[in-house]
Amino acid sequence: MLIFSCEIYIYLSLCIKRSIMNLTSAPYQEIDYRYCRASASLRFVNHVIDTIYIYALIFCLGFVIALIDPTLIDAIDDGITDRVIGILFYGVMMAFTEFMLNGKSFGKLITKTKAVNIDGSDLSFQKTFTRNLLRMIPLDAIVALGIPSTPLHDRFSDTMVVDERKLALQKQRVDLFGSFKNQTQ
Repeated sequence: MLIFSCEIYIYLSLCIKRSIMNLTSAPYQEIDYRYCRASASLRFVNHVIDTIYIYALIFCLGFVIALIDPTLIDAIDDGITDRVIGILFYGVMMAFTEFMLNGKSFGKLITKTKAVNIDGSDLSFQKTFTRNLLRMIPLDAIVALGIPSTPLHDRFSDTMVVDERKLALQKQRVDLFGSFKNQTQ
C-alpha cells in the first residue's frame, strides 16, 4: 500500500510540475492564441450565416445567367456539375471575402471572430485561398464540432479562428503584466 501511495505521489508531483512548466513557458509579454480560439457553437453560427450568404449570391448569379441564356442553367443542372460548381464558388467567394475583410467573412463579422495564422498574424491571400479550398474535404464540418474546434481546413493550412473578445482580454493581460513588470524594475 505504501509503494502504491508513493507512486501516486510521484505521478501527481510530475503532473503538477508539468502543468506549472506549461503555465510559465509562455511569458506574460506574449499572447497565447490557444486561449482565444472560437468555440464550436460560434463557428457553427459562422458557417450557417456564410452558407446563407453564398446561397444568396448563387441565386443572384443564377438569375443573371437565366436572363442571359436560360439553356445554360439546364446544362449545369445535371446533379454533379452544379454541386462541383457550387463548392468551388463557395471556396473562391469565401477566400475573396475573408481576404478583403482581413480574415473575416460575413458570419465572422456578426459573431466578432477572425481567421488568423497559428502565430496570430493576418492571413495572406494565398493562405486564405488555400484555407477555403480545403473546405471541400469531405466531413470537414463534422470535425469542426469537436473540442477544440479545429476543422481539417484549419489543421492543414495552419490557421485558426479566434474570438476577438477573448483576444482583447489576452491583450489586456499582456498590457497589465507588462506595466506591472516595468514598475517593478
